[in-house]
Amino acid sequence: MKILIGDDHVLFREGLRRLLEQLRENATFAEASNFDELLDMAASKDEAYDLVLTDLRMPGWPGFSGIGMLRDRQPNAKVVVISASEAQSDVREALENGAAGYIPKSSSVKIMLSALDLIFSGGVYVPATVLREGIEADQRGGGSVIPPTDPQLEQLLTQRQREVLDRLREGKSNKQIAHELGLSEGTVKIHMTAIFKSLGVRNRTQAAMAFPQSHSA
Repeated sequence: MKILIGDDHVLFREGLRRLLEQLRENATFAEASNFDELLDMAASKDEAYDLVLTDLRMPGWPGFSGIGMLRDRQPNAKVVVISASEAQSDVREALENGAAGYIPKSSSVKIMLSALDLIFSGGVYVPATVLREGIEADQRGGGSVIPPTDPQLEQLLTQRQREVLDRLREGKSNKQIAHELGLSEGTVKIHMTAIFKSLGVRNRTQAAMAFPQSHSA
């Protein structure tokens, strides 16, 4: 496995590298201290990475479009954000721009390893810290689990995501869904983004048509 790490703090990169060695044996690493360097390394035709980890707002950071730039250069890699920020808006922007997960730097080693393991299985990791209101007990590794796309996907969604999807199908707005479920609109938007990404759809209409019926617990 080849892993590319982008972060402007050398001590964090070293710590992350040691942690990732626990996830995959015989992994090889490349490191970048700014976004331009990270992008150049990702653009190398001689290297195909399995995982690209990027910090937010490192020197040269172009905004969340940078995630798409990395994905364009490494289309077969999982691009994951690891950031000190736990703002809902940052998590939502990262997912909307194609990140396979968002891991706060405050996460424990166990949570970070579980999150990366989930991502490699094809899921999407969303941190519990930004989904604090009404979070369900069916989480794994401290975050909201969105399983990989397959014909039985909806049965594997968390209860909260099934509840959001049910109300989406009823034509309710984010504000109405938030009110009914006791969530903030920001939390509903994050759930929506994760559901869209997992279903492989781009909007509410496509999500509503993805399956004939939802079965909330």
